[in-house]
Amino acid sequence: MGGNAPGGPPFMNVLAELGIAVAGLVLALVLLSMNLWRSILFLFPSSVRVEPEAPADQMDLPLELSGRANQLQALGFVPLGSHEEKPRLQRATRSYDWAHPGECVFATLHEGQGGAPRLYLLTPLASGGFVITADYRRPALEVPGVYLAGSLEDAPPDRLLRAHLRRLDGLQPAGDFTWEGRVAAGRSWYQGLGRKEIRKQNLQGLLWTVIALAIVASAFFGPRAP
Repeated sequence: MGGNAPGGPPFMNVLAELGIAVAGLVLALVLLSMNLWRSILFLFPSSVRVEPEAPADQMDLPLELSGRANQLQALGFVPLGSHEEKPRLQRATRSYDWAHPGECVFATLHEGQGGAPRLYLLTPLASGGFVITADYRRPALEVPGVYLAGSLEDAPPDRLLRAHLRRLDGLQPAGDFTWEGRVAAGRSWYQGLGRKEIRKQNLQGLLWTVIALAIVASAFFGPRAP
């Protein structure tokens, strides 16, 4: 007489706690699946593998990029080949490379969100730095005489090239403007001056990963109701 019947409030409390814990773990797993690779990229930007994929005569250029490719060739760029960039825990992304040796400029095409064509121009510098100009939004960073990165959104290739050459004024380009030289420049960027830009782009991913791990820790080690 007067005792709690089976299935009473204590049992309901346990079920409620279990439901909250399961929901938290599901949320944490979703956050980790979306952001863990970004946190690894933030912590270890040089872990991205840059590898040659196919020479110029074997490039499998997507139809969506063919218009930009024709515009580049009309400006005097010659095709070099394609390369792949693979962060940890992610599939490799493929890029298609051209060069204008006379102007000391690499041009790289790749597919953005929804298959939209994206183009950026890249020039290695004798100082060990880079000048990068993109036709899509990317962080603007500047270290005078060493590193200039920015964008001119939705600019056609001819306008993008003029802007890039203006930014090169007074700087000394360097490097081998071949397919091998382009792959080497990509590796150098990830291992050196590109690290600051990568970390700026992926800081939010690191923060979400920390939040997800905190949720997991709370689910397993947090205080329990008596």
